[in-house]
Amino acid sequence: MARSREPFVSLLFYYAFKWSVVNPMLRIYFRGRVYGAENVPHKGPLVVVSNHASDFDPPILACCVRRPVAYMAKEELFRVPVFSKAIELYGAYPVKRGSADRSAIRAAVKYLEDGWAAGVFLQGTRTPDGRITEPKLGAALIAAKTNAPLLPVSLWGTQNIQSSAVPRSVPITVRIGQVIPPPSSTDKAELLTVTQQCASAIASLHDLGR
Repeated sequence: MARSREPFVSLLFYYAFKWSVVNPMLRIYFRGRVYGAENVPHKGPLVVVSNHASDFDPPILACCVRRPVAYMAKEELFRVPVFSKAIELYGAYPVKRGSADRSAIRAAVKYLEDGWAAGVFLQGTRTPDGRITEPKLGAALIAAKTNAPLLPVSLWGTQNIQSSAVPRSVPITVRIGQVIPPPSSTDKAELLTVTQQCASAIASLHDLGR
């Protein structure tokens, strides 16, 4: 039977890290603005799809949607015992190099079955300007396999954070769109349609700028 919420210990760890580190940094250091938080379902499986321009994107996004978001992370990060347990509680899961697509989809499906939100960068990698030019079908496929709705999110300005050794204090705006229903099947044509719907929604939000 599928869970409706993330494990309680993960929720505790998420809120502790959010309020002690991520939220103060977002609100003060990055002068963050967040729009559309009321669009986020508070429980149940959810595929959060967004653009991607910075290593800071996963914690910023999880902070703004007000619930833990599971993301894939490099397998090497899980070799340090204490650190690996911490990021696992926060929702990170290891993915081997060279098998990211298959293992990421399996892991994301498992997290969704356990009541988490799973985060997927729609292009699968960072882009220099935060724009999505080649959206991948992975998010729509995961949503189809789990019947989880998709939530489009735009991260504006994060591409400017890492231009130096110390994160730059740049303005960041996060806009959360309306939930998009999952594909009714894994048919490629339907996956393409829903993927383009997500990409268009994120682009429209991103065009609003600061």
